[in-house]
Amino acid sequence: MRAKTDHEIRDPIHIFVHMNSDERRVLDSRPVQRLRHIHQLGMTNLIYPGATHSRFEHAIGTMEVASRIYDIVTDEKNRRSNFSISGTFDREYWKRVVRIAALLHDIGHPPFSHASEHLFKPEWDHERMTSEIIRSGCLDHLCKDLKVHVDDVALLAVGPGREKKGVVSNLKAILSEIVISDSFGADRIDYLLRDSYHSGVAYGRFDHYRLIETLRILPKEYEGSDEPALGVESGGLQSAEALLLARYFMFSQLYFHPIRRIYDIHLTDFLHAILPGGTFPTDIDEYICLTDNEIMTEMYRAYRDPEHPAHEHATRIMERKHFKMLYSRNPIDSAKAPEAGKAIFDAACDHFGKENVRYDIHVQKGSDVTFPVLEMDDRVLASRDISEVLGKLPVVKIETVYIEPGLEEDAKDWLHREQEGIIEAKVLRK
Repeated sequence: MRAKTDHEIRDPIHIFVHMNSDERRVLDSRPVQRLRHIHQLGMTNLIYPGATHSRFEHAIGTMEVASRIYDIVTDEKNRRSNFSISGTFDREYWKRVVRIAALLHDIGHPPFSHASEHLFKPEWDHERMTSEIIRSGCLDHLCKDLKVHVDDVALLAVGPGREKKGVVSNLKAILSEIVISDSFGADRIDYLLRDSYHSGVAYGRFDHYRLIETLRILPKEYEGSDEPALGVESGGLQSAEALLLARYFMFSQLYFHPIRRIYDIHLTDFLHAILPGGTFPTDIDEYICLTDNEIMTEMYRAYRDPEHPAHEHATRIMERKHFKMLYSRNPIDSAKAPEAGKAIFDAACDHFGKENVRYDIHVQKGSDVTFPVLEMDDRVLASRDISEVLGKLPVVKIETVYIEPGLEEDAKDWLHREQEGIIEAKVLRK
């Protein structure tokens, strides 16, 4: 019997994902298999027990979604008459590149994914690490077997802005959008659906089938430009709105959950204590040996050893003795003083000691909701001009002050007495 050349993978989101034998060799490579041991949502499973899924399954799902989008937007009947892909466009070649770039787009993630992102050395982040790994000996020969250029794969996987390769063609910019676009990238579509499914919340669900069917490559005519971008037919606008609303609610209810965030802070404290120099290595062989498994092994060791330099941080995670939420940003305080949270943090540090207080501020990234929409009369309009929903969609911003659990009651009483005075003093100082 001949060996199989086409393979299928069962997936809870996309049912079946298909790949050929050359793609499977990339899937079986060390950098991709490492993603089996990197949690997609860091330590979120401490709050949402089902959220134990990995970057590995997300990478497979992203490849599947990217492939579907590519087939739709490069189909001759779906192209805009005033936008044409170059006559030298090799549809099969670029499909291979898109699929492999989507599969590899996350291979540079550190242990526990975004939770530890800021522990890279200066000038490094997970996108740069992804690019370096793609070009390394682990993967470049597999790209050659697939007859794709490693530079094309890297550019589509991390984006033209991250690659810093000078002027990038419209074609490559559009194909990178298919993989990692802020609006409709396969990465975003898959992680919203997958994170929602595994965490057990409904916020991330939307009609992705309708959305993908109506995606198009469109010129930005509303800016007086022929520059193409990934957009949507008017019949798919509601599905696009649903995606962006899903993202808003997933950030406000899951990704920015205050207890999830404080575990990220405790994890960062732990990693800073155990990593040489407090940062991740940049040597590729050394880096890809680091997964959640190695970190958890060291965490158990630190937890059992009171003399371990990271014992306190490990104990907070292992025994769920995380810092408690003392204050959370709200519109009333922010209207009085935009830096109200920081003022309360500083005052709490003065009163209770800096070692007993933590501060977390974060703004949702990639929140531009402007994309081209193809109307029935063949005009291309900006989504922000024709969608009442997107024009009112807020950006999620969090600002939280946490307190050592043993001080929680005293701290709440203190804040009840002092909060208005702290905020008013902040206003007067301005």
